Amino acid sequence: MMSASLLRRLLAAVLLALSVSASGADKHDFRGAWIQTIYQGYDKRSTEENQAYLLGLLDNLYQSGINAVFFQVRPRADALYKSDIEPWSRFLTGTVGQAPDPYWDPLEFMVREAHARGMELHAWLNPYRAPTVEEYTSLPANDLLLTEPNRFVRYDKGYYFDPSMQANRDLICRIVADIAERYNVDGIHFDDYFYPYPVKGKEFPDAKAHAASRTRLSRAAWRRQNVDKLIEQVSHTLDSVRPGIRFGISPFGIWRNQKQDPRGSRTNGLSNFDDLYADVPLWAEKGWIDYQIPQLYWQMDHRVAPYRELAPWWCRNSRGRHVYIGQDAENISKFDELDQKLEMAAGVHGNCWWYAASLPCLADRLKGGAYKTPALVPGYPWKKVEPVKAPSGLRNRSGLLKWHGDPAAAKWVVYCFDSPDNVNLENPEAIVAVTYKTAYLPGRPGWYVVTALDRANGESAPSTPVQVK
Repeated sequence: MMSASLLRRLLAAVLLALSVSASGADKHDFRGAWIQTIYQGYDKRSTEENQAYLLGLLDNLYQSGINAVFFQVRPRADALYKSDIEPWSRFLTGTVGQAPDPYWDPLEFMVREAHARGMELHAWLNPYRAPTVEEYTSLPANDLLLTEPNRFVRYDKGYYFDPSMQANRDLICRIVADIAERYNVDGIHFDDYFYPYPVKGKEFPDAKAHAASRTRLSRAAWRRQNVDKLIEQVSHTLDSVRPGIRFGISPFGIWRNQKQDPRGSRTNGLSNFDDLYADVPLWAEKGWIDYQIPQLYWQMDHRVAPYRELAPWWCRNSRGRHVYIGQDAENISKFDELDQKLEMAAGVHGNCWWYAASLPCLADRLKGGAYKTPALVPGYPWKKVEPVKAPSGLRNRSGLLKWHGDPAAAKWVVYCFDSPDNVNLENPEAIVAVTYKTAYLPGRPGWYVVTALDRANGESAPSTPVQVK
């Protein structure tokens, strides 16, 4: 039976989804951006230079209206954070296993700095990718690929964790749990790399593993089952470690083509289901993931994969979980399709931009249009967290606002109104800050109220208004 608190949260989510503020803008809108770390020159820069580079990216994203950042921390069985499970990444220091000098922890740094700007930080991991064949010769003797080579499969120019092995699923879940326990990340994020993208004329070499499994499933169905097991186990792991933390996927933009399945899209390209063995709508239907970000980087009327077809398809097939559209900033700018694409994506919960460093090409247009007013990351009412209490004791001490916050709160939203009788939390124009601290320095006079957000972004009632002159 559904609990009363969960019912309240579900009803609140429905109302929020239906509500549009008086300004005509949605108060809840996911506005994400990916910051990749593979082949981005981190290993050529000093610690100070890398930190300055990332701070510049975060400042640009904040000024563009972004409210969530995906930071790539596990490109190829390595870590851009302090890990006792996997080695420091070659993409950070140039040598696998070598710690940065002067020392810093990029994930810790990014969580702190993103939160300081009121933005969420999701840790982005690639689950199956291991070093390439070229990188193999430079691995240290204790690397897992050398000590337990039976756990890997070589395909084309790279090595991959064997998706059929439970030991590998357990390892990935250990890594996910370690990040969720030690870092205050808002989410765990996998991209589109599951079974590797097919190379013409080359079959992924798992025939023996398929035969040894004694399954009655076809090899394709068995592969999908292997990935399903991983996603389900990661989901349960996160729920047990930190209820409320989000788990999401950014899949390739086509689930299946209609020529393969009448439920598919009117497209003619490679597909998640048949080529990458990732059945993302199933994961949403099962409740294993919280959001999906299909990478729809094609033009509106692309010959093989038209955005005009795919954006509505993913919206219709959300299976009760959030859908954000993965957008290619450079491609949109090149073909001048920003307004069309955002209008076509109006039925989803937001957008995510590939890639962070390219977003300035659209920043002015976003801030002058779709991102003119601030927005909160939408809530996830199915997460097992209790609603938080409204902040209490809001006070103005020499121009600094302080309040007492519910310990269960993840962050707070600060609003400013022209009158205590004009408090309307559904007006995004009134949002002046999202903060992870229980203090805020106001930038203008007015009547301020504060609300709390729980770990699943459910919002509390407002505090008592306080005036700042």
